[in-house]
Amino acid sequence: MKGRVLVLDEIGGRPAAALLVDGQIEELAVDPDGDAVLPGAIFRSVADRPMKGQGGIFVKLPGGSGFLRQISGVAPGQRLLVQVTGPAEAGKALPVTTRLLFKSRFAIVTPEAPGLNISRRIKDEDERAALQALAEAGMAGADARLGLILRSACDGAEDDAIAEDIAAMRGLCEAVLADLTGGPELLVDGAGAHDLAFRDWLDPAVDEADTEAGSFERHGVMEAVQALLSPRVALDGGGHMMIEPTRALVAVDVNTGPDTSPAASLKVNIAAARDLPRQLRLRGLGGQVVVDFAPMPKRDRAILDQVLKAAFKAEGETNLAGWTTLGLYELTRKRDRLPLAEVLAE
Repeated sequence: MKGRVLVLDEIGGRPAAALLVDGQIEELAVDPDGDAVLPGAIFRSVADRPMKGQGGIFVKLPGGSGFLRQISGVAPGQRLLVQVTGPAEAGKALPVTTRLLFKSRFAIVTPEAPGLNISRRIKDEDERAALQALAEAGMAGADARLGLILRSACDGAEDDAIAEDIAAMRGLCEAVLADLTGGPELLVDGAGAHDLAFRDWLDPAVDEADTEAGSFERHGVMEAVQALLSPRVALDGGGHMMIEPTRALVAVDVNTGPDTSPAASLKVNIAAARDLPRQLRLRGLGGQVVVDFAPMPKRDRAILDQVLKAAFKAEGETNLAGWTTLGLYELTRKRDRLPLAEVLAE
């Protein structure tokens, strides 16, 4: 169907969520097993030993450890509040940061980053003025070190709903910042699949939300998930790309169909470049990505550069490194979730 559809269900007894746009899956989240720590979780930790060669320091967490890259002013034994920024790779510590974010659908409270900010996507000046007044009222009397960001979802939302989010995030932030006494402890859980969907996927608003049992089957989500577990991705014109993660990197191989002309190669390469961000996001793949595009004249690389730049514009923390001397294209993407194949294999 046309439009945006939010679908909540389960996969293997675990909460899962999907966002469909005009019938195509654009977002997918599946909760890992019960012992996994979700990104966004906040811990009280204790600084452990520095790793100077890696430019960071290990911190003690309940039942494990985290790795903090910022070590300036941090001494072993010091108590720290840290937030998990992504999933832990096998055998490695959880990546954490001391730059905490208390995030809801409408508001983000930012300790040590003062100021009141409104999403630039909200253009209407009257709307911005009204939101500014809500922000000032909601943060009145707060510690001067606290900042607030009102998200783009505030556009057109009810004032009471926005004010409630500001109050909830401010209250949670103040309670956590005051809780530095004691050993390593989980203070705030990360967002599960259903919470994440309602917090981050409703801007722009959805046209339909299906939360009934069996919704994944009804909307074809399970079929799409099965396709994501295959390395082969069909492309327009009879071409395809193979997406295969290895221990060191994600290898992507783009192939044309029966037509191997330069025009056909450019067409399939453009199709692959446009779909690559979605495929990496849904499959939960990040780190170094190396793409072997179908053979094409060097003069066409500039076209592909523009397509890739536009395709990855909305993606978080992606670095488009460009072409190598061997004609491969390299990029890096932040690992923001566990690989889908790994989650479902559990």
